[in-house]
This record gives sequence, C-alpha cells and structure tokens, in this order.
Amino acid sequence: MFERVFTRARNAGFIPMTHAGEEGPPDYIYQALELLKVVRIDDGIRASEGPKLMERLIKERMPLTVCPLSNVKLKVFETLADHNILEMLDQGACVTVNSDDPAYFGGYMNANLEGLINELGMTESQARRLAANSFEASFLPDAEKKAWMAKALGNGGA
Repeated sequence: MFERVFTRARNAGFIPMTHAGEEGPPDYIYQALELLKVVRIDDGIRASEGPKLMERLIKERMPLTVCPLSNVKLKVFETLADHNILEMLDQGACVTVNSDDPAYFGGYMNANLEGLINELGMTESQARRLAANSFEASFLPDAEKKAWMAKALGNGGA
C-alpha cells in the first residue's frame, strides 16, 4: 500500500525507514525491506521469530531501533525481564535502545537503559555495543560515526 509513497520520498531525498515487527509479524519486516526498501526498522523485535530474517538483518547490519519499555506497555512482552533485545544484540544484530513517547510509555532513555540493567542484567560490554550501534545507525558522516563508535567501545579515547 505504501510502495509508491516510499519511492516518491526516496526520490525527494528522504531517508526511508518505517515501524515494523513490534506488534505485527516478522513478515512485516520482510515487506519493509523488500517493498519499501528501508534503511532502518523502528522496533523489529519480532525478527527473532524468523531465523532467516535474523541472519539477513545481522548480515546487512540493518538498524533496529528498539523501545523496551514501550514494548512492555504494548504487551509485546509481559515484563521487561522477558525482552529479547540483549539476545538479539548478542547474536550480532544492530539493535539500539530508544524511548517511544516517554510520557505515555513510561520512560526516557535512562529509564530504558536502567531497566535493561536491572531486569536483564545488561553488562558494560553490552551497553557499550548498544551505544556503538546507535552511532552506526545514525545518519552522521561515516568518519564521525567511526570515531564515536570507537569511543563507545572504549578504544577511542575519553
């Protein structure tokens, strides 16, 4: 339904990204990739239900902007302790932590990160990879991305 709109937007210089794979099935993510030709998926947490999809996302380093507290509020996960973001990270997915309408869904960035620490036992190494992924997923010039990623991973100075 949205292919023509995304084509026009791309032709006008807009960066194609869409929300998929939160409450809808993994097939929505495939559709976003194939039909809309997006460069980033907002959420995408249900990708873990499709091993081939996960392989593709990991290989392509497709950014997934995940909002853990929102996912719980929307009942995608019963509790934050059930969330799959760190499993996806450990598999090599380019997941990032984000906040989604914090006043409604109950938490800004720090609350989402604190939740991952308190409920999922996020390690410093995982936190650093999430931070590096956020720079990789950004729209900064490549040289700036690499510099910030190195800092996030602890090998680029203070």
